[in-house]
Amino acid sequence: MCELLGISSSVPIDASRYLKLFYSHSVRHPHGWGIMYESGGERTIIHEPVCAADSEILGGVISGLEPQKTLLGHIRLATVGSVCEENCHPFTGFDMTGREWTLIHNGTIYSGKMHYQYYKKQHGDTDSERLFLGLLDTVNERIKLGSMSEHDRFETVSQFIIQNAPRNKLNLMIWDGELLYVHKNLKNTLSYHRMEQGYLFSTQPLNDSTWIPFPIAQVIAFRDGQLVYRGERHKGIYVPTLEYITAMDAMHI
Repeated sequence: MCELLGISSSVPIDASRYLKLFYSHSVRHPHGWGIMYESGGERTIIHEPVCAADSEILGGVISGLEPQKTLLGHIRLATVGSVCEENCHPFTGFDMTGREWTLIHNGTIYSGKMHYQYYKKQHGDTDSERLFLGLLDTVNERIKLGSMSEHDRFETVSQFIIQNAPRNKLNLMIWDGELLYVHKNLKNTLSYHRMEQGYLFSTQPLNDSTWIPFPIAQVIAFRDGQLVYRGERHKGIYVPTLEYITAMDAMHI
């Protein structure tokens, strides 16, 4: 099972201490790491198919990172797809209006026939990338219907996630340049810490501060450290099998 990190803040904050704590978990998630941040108004994505603890560049990335308002981090434990750079999160791409979308995912898509069409289009071979390509196509189909407000974008993303949640492990974060969408449907995963400037999200608590379980089976969007949209609660909660629970216990996850 992968781990996710997200930040939504009203002002740029120094994220280095959170990143160091987060990437220290990579000894249990050794198949790649990734980060999304912004510099000079441009979105930057860096990832490697190595354990973050063994990376020769991650330390420099963290130490040189400017304060950030929005940030995404990912460490990978491969379940679907080979260990290669193309399979490392985050995934990023553009809709037909030029808006950039970035996604990180923790989970497995067991029921995803609608995404089979992306096997030949994707760069890697993960179910997460196919999910992302499906999201972009869904957004584009909505754009074709006419003007798309911020709330329209939220509803489009929320409904896409609701449709894909049943029978799938679908913990994820999506950044569209304005809204950070957060969702989980697996219990005992993903919590948030309320900072003075906004929110810090992590699959596992990063320190001894107060961490609150993120609401389950509900898409929630944040803008500049403020909660702005809550989607409808849905029934697509993933119930892990006994084999899954045993495997996670064996790995101390």
